[in-house]
Amino acid sequence: MIALTLAGGLLLTGCGGSDDGSKSSSDGARGGSYDSGFPAPDQPQGEQDSGESRDDYVTPSPDYLSTFALDVDTASYGYARRTLAEGRRPDPSTIRPEEFVNSFRQDYDRPHGNGFTVTVDGARTDRDDWSLVRVGLATRGAAEDSAKRPPAALTFVIDISGSMAEPGRLDLAQQSLGTMTERLRDDDSVALVTFSDQAETVLPMTRLGGHRPEVHHAIENLRPTYSTNLGAGVETGYRTAVDGLRKGATNRVVLISDALANDGDTSPDSILDRIDTARREHGITLFGVGVGSDYGDALMERLADKGDGHTVYVSGADDAEKVFCEQLPQNIDLTARDAKAQVAFDPETVASFRLVGYDDRRVADDDFRDDRVDGGEVGPGHTVTALYAVHTRPGADGHLATATVRWQDPDSRAPHEKSGELETGSLDDSVWSASPRFQVTAVAAYLADDLRRGDDRWSSLPGAPHLSELADRADTLADQTEDRAVRQLADTIRRAEHLE
Repeated sequence: MIALTLAGGLLLTGCGGSDDGSKSSSDGARGGSYDSGFPAPDQPQGEQDSGESRDDYVTPSPDYLSTFALDVDTASYGYARRTLAEGRRPDPSTIRPEEFVNSFRQDYDRPHGNGFTVTVDGARTDRDDWSLVRVGLATRGAAEDSAKRPPAALTFVIDISGSMAEPGRLDLAQQSLGTMTERLRDDDSVALVTFSDQAETVLPMTRLGGHRPEVHHAIENLRPTYSTNLGAGVETGYRTAVDGLRKGATNRVVLISDALANDGDTSPDSILDRIDTARREHGITLFGVGVGSDYGDALMERLADKGDGHTVYVSGADDAEKVFCEQLPQNIDLTARDAKAQVAFDPETVASFRLVGYDDRRVADDDFRDDRVDGGEVGPGHTVTALYAVHTRPGADGHLATATVRWQDPDSRAPHEKSGELETGSLDDSVWSASPRFQVTAVAAYLADDLRRGDDRWSSLPGAPHLSELADRADTLADQTEDRAVRQLADTIRRAEHLE
């Protein structure tokens, strides 16, 4: 045990300075540490803890590092809300806890320029020696004055297959794109690519100034037909984006689809391998917008991850207004490329830990400072939250964890780092007496935890309340925060409770 502790201690003492003088964590070996209450993802589901407090935890691995690529996706939560509203529990495999947590506004300080602030806090659960630790990363706010952002060159790749005829799919996309066209600036450009069994560029890259009627005409004439060759749509979309590439602008492909690919190439890796040059050399990122009651969640999520972008899910007019008319125009700019986070836990105070979610975004610890390894692309106005279940040693006192984020400047590609720390003394409060926004994070994670039962990657969070209690807490938080999204969270939990 002494040898293991010393080995873990070396991981924490071999720290280098970041560009702003703050302490940053060191490189280390791959993996995380688990005790018998939290089996590793590849262990059989039947070996999970019953939920009772245990003192006979096994000795953890000497590895006390956790490394992952940043992710601002929210589609998993949006699709779960839609599914529950229709009276069905979502498939556990579609539940990504980090996307539930990242769907809500946070209370983190923001930097004045590009890059991140790092906030690390935590609170104790109702289970002995188990805490939830929140690592919060925030970018600068989105410019309220759209004139301050760079111009945009947006290539919309729109699914017009037969399945898009369902109300709330193509019709919703057309309405939203029409409204967004009026809100973009005259020096912004848009192109339209459609796909069913084949793909077609129906509008090359076109400046909006003086050409809005042409754009509206192209949008209004879209009609659903035939099958879904999503691979052809993405490939044609990137080719159109490269043909209309604008230097000094934000060049982005926006894919709008139910992602129910049934024709041509349906492998996200294969699809994106074919457009790798456009993605890497020209920095064209992919923004996936999912629609429809039947939705190819896994395919869209994988496409966005491989395409250096992110995904959202649109279930109705309110969601569409927020995504197309508020988020997309405001967050066209990027503040960080290939952003990764690494959290170093102190073996003197931490027995074991588990990152909640981010299953598909894990990065080898040795690759944290390898800037050739893909991270996540993050824009202004975003926050990224990572939640950990942490088992502290009995009587632990002192340093608990150091969280470091590393990113590249979106223009110069120069690397930067920023760190934040947490002491065990900051865990005095219980989860349900912590700040309202911390509690919202916990409620969202516990809901995802309940919905994920049955997934072979699932292992329960400590201190999980029954859904009825969770809904009551969400109602109280909605009153405190006066946040409509939190009120919707409470309603979503009650729908899940009724389906148990």
